Amino acid sequence: QVQLVESGGGLVQPGGSLRLSCSTSGITFSIYVMGWYRQAPGEQRELVTTITSDGNTKYVDSVKGRFTISRDNAKNTVYLQMNNLRPEDTAAYYCNAEYSGLRRYNYWGQGTQVTVSS
Repeated sequence: QVQLVESGGGLVQPGGSLRLSCSTSGITFSIYVMGWYRQAPGEQRELVTTITSDGNTKYVDSVKGRFTISRDNAKNTVYLQMNNLRPEDTAAYYCNAEYSGLRRYNYWGQGTQVTVSS
């Protein structure tokens, strides 16, 4: 059974930091592209960042220089370090695992809420 479990969300003031974690089980973590998505109320889910199996990263422009994605293949976990948070970063953050080979595999976590407010 595949599980992706996010943690680390919460309420933070503008300019503050949070570190999200996504612990996985049931997949061969090291071969998956891992990603973080977010969805604000009334908005579509958007891709924030991805990290490939060999560590290549991509970020949406709005978080470049503030967010950092990383992965620990030994712990089957992906992280999202978020610094200098802004109110517009407020959203539910979702972990995603995707592998495309002979078949495509795509899994989601349940989400963790990040609220940036004074």
